[in-house]
Amino acid sequence: MAATSNEPAQSARSPLMTMTMIVVVTAIIVVGIIALLVSIFEHKQEARNPFFRVVELNESVIDPAVWGKNFPLQYDAYVRTVDQKRTRYGGSEAVPHTPSAADPRSVVAQSRLEEDPRLKLMWAGYAFAADFREERGHAFMLDDQMFTERQQVAKQPGTCVNCHASTYPAYRELGEGDVTKGFEKLNKMPYADARRHVHGPVGCIDCHDPASMALRVTRPAFVEGIRAYKASQGVANYDVNRDATRQEMRTFVCGQCHVEYYFKGDDKRLTYPWSKGLRADQILEYYKENPHTDWKHAISGAPVLKAQHPEFEMWNQGIHARAGVACADCHMPYVRVGAHKISDHHVRSPLLNISNACQTCHRVPEDELRARAERIQERTFEMRGVALDALTALIEEIERVKTHGATDEQLASPRDMQRSAQFLIDFVEAENSMGFHADQETARLLVKAMDFIRQGERALRELLALRSGSAPRANSGG
Repeated sequence: MAATSNEPAQSARSPLMTMTMIVVVTAIIVVGIIALLVSIFEHKQEARNPFFRVVELNESVIDPAVWGKNFPLQYDAYVRTVDQKRTRYGGSEAVPHTPSAADPRSVVAQSRLEEDPRLKLMWAGYAFAADFREERGHAFMLDDQMFTERQQVAKQPGTCVNCHASTYPAYRELGEGDVTKGFEKLNKMPYADARRHVHGPVGCIDCHDPASMALRVTRPAFVEGIRAYKASQGVANYDVNRDATRQEMRTFVCGQCHVEYYFKGDDKRLTYPWSKGLRADQILEYYKENPHTDWKHAISGAPVLKAQHPEFEMWNQGIHARAGVACADCHMPYVRVGAHKISDHHVRSPLLNISNACQTCHRVPEDELRARAERIQERTFEMRGVALDALTALIEEIERVKTHGATDEQLASPRDMQRSAQFLIDFVEAENSMGFHADQETARLLVKAMDFIRQGERALRELLALRSGSAPRANSGG
């Protein structure tokens, strides 16, 4: 009976408890919604003000550390380019080095010449046969050029500084505000003199307008080279800083330096040979129409060419370029820091940053993506080795025929075949992706190089047959 008498009281409390719980839950939800709205508002305010203007930036502010006061996230990443971490086919782990008066570095990169002595033969008689090392991060670009042994064996011009230093301020200073005139003056100088006009590696001012932070091209050689390339496509008077889209600029600012080039004429003017196109064999045709030789090969006597880091040209032939993917999308991918979306200025191989650099587009496990890339590089490395062996054999055969009395006139054709083959092989060797940027184009170049070598060998056989008085045997291979 006692239990029965409590039932009305419990029934009366039940609605009150329910109401209390509803009020409490509602209050929690309201507080949560308010907190969410405040957070959204704060993040929107942050997005509207992407940086705090701590210092005023203008064309006279050179030091990236000063820019970093306004852009600490980007600067913190930029200074991390001092790291040295190797991928399977690129990058460089630190190698101890004994400092000297000529070279104060305590750490250097691995020697590519020690890794593959065939390179010494390919570059015999040229400065690269004395010193050629794995690439290091942007932080080292100026020191590694300044203290390379190549400086000891060759009188390098000021032109070399263009891609290894923050040269835009030097252009303005030397040209009294006229960038092109300053560029021309810097090219003519001996390297040591030009070095005194620059203050460090490529910095913020080389790629960004200090007033708007917009991307810009500051190298006159690229401005002129891309204009010539566009003209070959029927586009007249192309101005990269006026006509390029923002996505294109995210490649062009890198393409200012990661390109094939040569020093034109007595003024050593930095020139990008693109008026016939960006493919290696088109560039080779350019050099035929605009005669240029980097050096005379010390063994074969051939007038040969040295290819330089042509990442921009090779990327243009690949699937990523055709898909509209820019250099920065992979090497400086966007990252989120709070409300901020910024480009990661820790410039590095995508294979060291797969989650941000690759998986944004490719929903594939990291191990699989790495395996795909390394499979391309492994096959390229194998083809490169075959081509280097064939080139080595051709050079040695030219030398043998030369020592047996062949004249320069008689050796002109084999030497020309060496020149062509060597440039195409070197184009692959100097391009720092080991085939990844454009694997089919890389294979095509190596096949064409092998054909040039075959033609050179045939010309030598015919020459030997003529000298011995016997007719050469028919060769079904050409």
